Amino acid sequence: MADTACALAAPDAYDTAARRAVYRTILERRDTRGDFLPDPVAPERLSRVLLAAHHGPSVGFMQPWDFVVLRDLEMRRRVHDLFARANAEAALMFPPERRETYRGLKLEGILEAPLNICVTCDRSRAGPVVIGRTHIPMMDLFSSVCAVQNLWLAARAEGLGVGWVSILDNNALKALLGLPKGVIPVAYLCLGHVRGFHRRPELETAGWRRRLPLADHVHVDGWGKAGADETLAGRIRDDQAATEAGRFLEERLG
Repeated sequence: MADTACALAAPDAYDTAARRAVYRTILERRDTRGDFLPDPVAPERLSRVLLAAHHGPSVGFMQPWDFVVLRDLEMRRRVHDLFARANAEAALMFPPERRETYRGLKLEGILEAPLNICVTCDRSRAGPVVIGRTHIPMMDLFSSVCAVQNLWLAARAEGLGVGWVSILDNNALKALLGLPKGVIPVAYLCLGHVRGFHRRPELETAGWRRRLPLADHVHVDGWGKAGADETLAGRIRDDQAATEAGRFLEERLG
């Protein structure tokens, strides 16, 4: 049921169809690993996805990101070697009862995807003093992550899968890609057409982790005070229930 009062108070809000499309993109975004197809990504699609990333929010408008697009199979094989070594090390960090489960997970699509993209952060861009970084120096890194999310959502809207490969030695990756001093890898992504998108995250369906209830992670006017706004808490629980049942777009955005 539409919230008429809110609609009247927000004249610049998108219409229902557009809002559904936005939320559908967010809710259906998935970390893709083993479902890539070898089909090439058309230049116009790749350009639009990169444009979306380049329009990510950035503190002080410093736009600290660059995008290293990797098509060459031999280069991707070398990145895959870095992953294989890091992944073997990572497996030993988990307790024995989870180690074999971990080793059975598909955690990358470096060679299967036709494209890899490394999103970087130039920590010196815009000079030594940047609006918004004076007291939180990591804001440039957070900004680059926002670019990653924009890229990911645009890719989903384009019917392209994205997988984030975070099990890598960042220093070795930086050296392999020839990144200059002060530029660091933030996200190594696999991108391409896929057989389909999973209804739920793969790590959830594999039993590795479950989605946490949003209502348990919203605090009002201070940590641990979610109960102070029961109306909001109730609405959040209803929205999550509708989402879990696959009815959010119809029931909550109607």
